[in-house]
Amino acid sequence: MHIHTTIASLREARAVAGCVALVPTMGNLHDGHLALMRAARQQVDTVIASIFVNRLQFGQGEDFDQYPRTFEADGEQLAAAGVDHLFAPNEAEMYPQPQRYHVEPDPEIADILEGAFRPGHFRGVATVVLKLFNIVRPEVALFGKKDYQQLIVLKNMVSELALPIEIIALDTVRAVDGLAQSSRNGYLSTAERAEAPRLYRQLTAVAEAVRNGARDFSRIEAAALSELERHGWMPDYLTVRRRADLQAPKDTGEPLVVLAAARLGMTRLIDNVEV
Repeated sequence: MHIHTTIASLREARAVAGCVALVPTMGNLHDGHLALMRAARQQVDTVIASIFVNRLQFGQGEDFDQYPRTFEADGEQLAAAGVDHLFAPNEAEMYPQPQRYHVEPDPEIADILEGAFRPGHFRGVATVVLKLFNIVRPEVALFGKKDYQQLIVLKNMVSELALPIEIIALDTVRAVDGLAQSSRNGYLSTAERAEAPRLYRQLTAVAEAVRNGARDFSRIEAAALSELERHGWMPDYLTVRRRADLQAPKDTGEPLVVLAAARLGMTRLIDNVEV
C-alpha cells in the first residue's frame, strides 16, 4: 500500500490507477470501515482510502482534539484489506488557507435530527467530501448506513452537482450483541459497553411495530425514549422517518427508517434500523 500525504502525490498515482473507489474515513478504523474496503476491492481496479480528521465538521465543545488517532494500526488494517493507496494529508495540506467556500446542504435535510444537535456538521462533512472527490476523482465512493443522514446528504450532493460518482451504501456492521461499530465505542466504560446494545434493541422494537402495522408513531417513539431514559440514557431523538428525505411519514407505502441518537455517560451514540 502506498501512503500519500500530499495532493500532488495522490493525483500522480491516480493518473495511472484506472477505475477507482474511494472510502473516506477519519481513521481509528473498525470492522465497519474494513467491510467498506473489502467491498470496494470487489468493484474497481484501485482502492483509495483517506484518513483525515476534519475540523470543519466538529462543533464547539465536541471531541476534535480527543478524537482517537491510530494511524499506524489503521495503515496495517488497510493494507490487509487490500487498499492500494492511502491519502493521509495534514490540515495544512487540506486547508492551506482558511476554507471560505463551503457546501451548504439543503436545510430541510441537514438541519434536522443530527443537524439540529450539531449545527454546521453536515456543512463540514459535505465540504470535505466534495474536496476529497475533487482530489481523488473516484468513479465509486462507499459509505456505511450507520451515518444514515450523512449518506442522504452526500447522495443528494452528488446528484444535484452532477458529480460522475456512484455512491454505494453498505449495511451497518454490528457486534454480536447488536451494537453498531463506531469509532466512539472506545469511549464507553465496561458497564456502558454492556448497556449500549439497548439502543439497537429499542430501534428494532420500533421498526418491528411499524412493520406489524403500528401507525401511532408518536406513542411508540415515546415508549422507546422512556425505556432508554429509564436505563440512564440521555436521548436526543428516536424517530420514524421516510428513507428518501428523512421527513415525517405521510402514507403507509413509503420505505421508512427509525433513527436515534442518545448519550450514554459521556459518549454519544447514533444508530438506525430500516423498516
